[in-house]
Order: sequence, then structure tokens, then C-alpha cells
Amino acid sequence: MMKRLIVATGNPGKLKEMQSYLADVPVTLELKPAELDVDETGLTFAENACLKASEIARATGEWAIADDSGLAVDALEGAPGVFSARYGKTDAERIERLLGELGNELDRAAQFVCVVAIARPDGAIALQAEGICPGEILHAPRGEAGFGYDPVFYVPEHRLSFAEMSPDLKRSVSHRGRAFDQLLPKLRSLMASQA
Repeated sequence: MMKRLIVATGNPGKLKEMQSYLADVPVTLELKPAELDVDETGLTFAENACLKASEIARATGEWAIADDSGLAVDALEGAPGVFSARYGKTDAERIERLLGELGNELDRAAQFVCVVAIARPDGAIALQAEGICPGEILHAPRGEAGFGYDPVFYVPEHRLSFAEMSPDLKRSVSHRGRAFDQLLPKLRSLMASQA
């Protein structure tokens, strides 16, 4: 029976965000042990999410959850993609590099992608869901909220960058929110089958 999920991250901020998505599910989330590190060698978000969930599950002997997400920009052939977090040392450097590489490019279409995976204690992937939020890259940062590429990721439907959105709005439209919307019904039925 699944009572807790080990979150394949050392980031308390990500743990808190996941807790907000899973608030209605009777499961406890815990950060992975600090000494466990998983190399993200996958070529896709799905591969990395499954790899992290699977390795943490096997190492702890517990159910585990992981997500992998990033920004894919059409004019940059999907870059930074799985390298989104490694595109620079700081958020400011990553944004500066992205805007520099786009330059005066007119096609600024982009999407944020998030894949969430849940692994059984033996490492087998039990559930997987993907969320995509389409948008475009602004020429300059806007807004104070959020993190990462949020200040330059603009959602035309709401006429706001992620960094200008309230936490509730961002949660409902974001790639991570959409992935968890898909995951939750599957997770509930999996837990019911375990009971």
C-alpha cells in the first residue's frame, strides 16, 4: 500500500510545489536522502523523469515520484530542452543566454514541458503524465514572481508572463499543473487498487 512517496529531488521548493498539487491525495511526500544523486542522462524529459523515479525507488525500497521539465524554443530547435537548468549558472545567466541566442528572431514560439513519473519500490514505472504549456519568449523579462525562465515566458491567452501570474493562475495553466491534472485521476485509481 502506498502511504508515502519519496520525491526525487533535494529541492525543498519543488517538494512544497508537489505537495500543493497532491494536497487531496492521502500520501506523504518526503525528500530523497541527500546522498542519493541521479545523473540525468536521458535525452527527453520523459526519460529523465522515469530514470530519477526508478533509481530513487530502487535505492530506498519505497514508491518514488520525479518530474523533469524545461523550456523548448521552436527557433532554437527545441533548445534549451533537457538542458534548461544547465543553460547557465543562475536564472539571470540562463535568461540572458536564451535572449542572446534568439536575438531579433521573429518566431518566438516556445513551450514549457513537464513529465511526472511514479515508480514502484522495485523501480518499475507505474504512472507517467506529461503537461505542456504553449507560449512565447518575450524580448525582455517581465514580472517579479516565479523562478527560472518565468519572466520571459509569455502566455498570450492570459496576456501575462509566468512571473506576472498569481500562484493560483500559474498553477492552473503551467506545464507542471497540467501534468499533475493528468496524473491525479490515475494516482487515485492506483491507490484504490492497492487498498
